[in-house]
Amino acid sequence: MVKFFEKAPYAPVEYVYDVEEILYKGKSKFQEIMVIRNSHFGKMLILDEVVQLTERDEFFYHEMLTHVAMHAHPNPKKVIVIGGGDGGTVREVLKHKTVEKVYFIEIDEEVINISKRFFPTVSCSIDDPRVEIKIMDGAEFIMRKKSSDIDIVIVDSTDIIGFARSLFSDEFFMTIKDCMKEEGMFVTHSESLHFHEDMVIEIQEILKKVFPIVDLYTAPIATYPGNWWTFACASKKYTLRELRTPHEINTKFYDKEIHLQSFMTEGLYKRLMDRTLKW
Repeated sequence: MVKFFEKAPYAPVEYVYDVEEILYKGKSKFQEIMVIRNSHFGKMLILDEVVQLTERDEFFYHEMLTHVAMHAHPNPKKVIVIGGGDGGTVREVLKHKTVEKVYFIEIDEEVINISKRFFPTVSCSIDDPRVEIKIMDGAEFIMRKKSSDIDIVIVDSTDIIGFARSLFSDEFFMTIKDCMKEEGMFVTHSESLHFHEDMVIEIQEILKKVFPIVDLYTAPIATYPGNWWTFACASKKYTLRELRTPHEINTKFYDKEIHLQSFMTEGLYKRLMDRTLKW
């Protein structure tokens, strides 16, 4: 059987997947795109030879990236989703009845097209009338935005390298803060606590220069190298550790208890930021 070997960026491991069938292989203006079928994970989306999602476990990532902020915010109406061309984050955002508008910003239109074709259960909400799709760089979109009317910004990017790097700079986070309402919240994935500790710390430190409230929570994701994946979050007013809207939506993994328990303890967080963790 054909096998796919994934050597993820900055990770000291290699993952090997059996390939039942190569469903698509092509190249956009930005990256190589491949869709394969695996007997355990189902269809898998791969960008530049790095697994982005699988049919079997994508909900772990999309639910945790989305619902922590969505439930911590008292009344999220306008949301910006940057990246996430597969549509999974948009799907989760739109489960919340308060949402009136989603700006969906994706630099690579081909990822959206491929997801619609091969992952309809993930991309199912992309064409919702509340969604406005912009095919452009997310940092550029934020910089052009003049009004401060956004409740939540979610960055669902590829790994923090290449063209995605612009989404993790001081200037980008400052423009995000400027486009938010006073209750505004921000969340992004920030790589693995096992393999990318320096990146996790770097993003926390950058966010602390911009936002008064910065935190870190985690989730188990089997198909992302390091498995123990982190999410950096920030707010202008409220801590994201509290739920301010009731959990009344359908989810497979996320719930009230997961929300409360996913944040790092104060002691572990302090050791992380002091760079004294010894695994």
